Amino acid sequence: MPGFTNRLFQVAPMKIEKNTAVTLRLKVTDTKGFVYDEGKAPMAYLHGGYENIFPKLEALLEGQEPGFQTTVELAAVDTFGERDESLVTSIPKSEFPPGVKVGGQLQRAGADGQPQYFFVTKIKGPVVLLDGNHPLAGKALRFTLKVVDVRPATAEEIEHQHVHGEHGHHH
Repeated sequence: MPGFTNRLFQVAPMKIEKNTAVTLRLKVTDTKGFVYDEGKAPMAYLHGGYENIFPKLEALLEGQEPGFQTTVELAAVDTFGERDESLVTSIPKSEFPPGVKVGGQLQRAGADGQPQYFFVTKIKGPVVLLDGNHPLAGKALRFTLKVVDVRPATAEEIEHQHVHGEHGHHH
């Protein structure tokens, strides 16, 4: 057809809003440039207050479209929180399960009796040092992100409160 143009059928890119599945490339560094995650593998999250991503990042992404990119620095309180030295403890090596090494995790009852994960930070003679803080607690982090895709979330994803599929959660 002469004069026919596809522009009539172009659809505006979907904006990030509640109950959209968002795919990002997300590089994470500290403020000095030490890289924690290169962001080579895309990650997906369900947008809309489902706690699948840090709230300040989610607020920054609200209303954006595929192709949006930025770098933002967040204080420790806005990511993994400040370090809590009361979460650092030690146990006798005799109570330590076999096969767990420095860098591994143990699940133990926290101060409130609820299960809590502790990272093994050091084995020193007869004592094992454990830390219940996230390894990045107390650190300001820099996020370099790019929105790769935005699509409506499925009813099942909304019900489960996370994205399923290729870059999301697998059941």
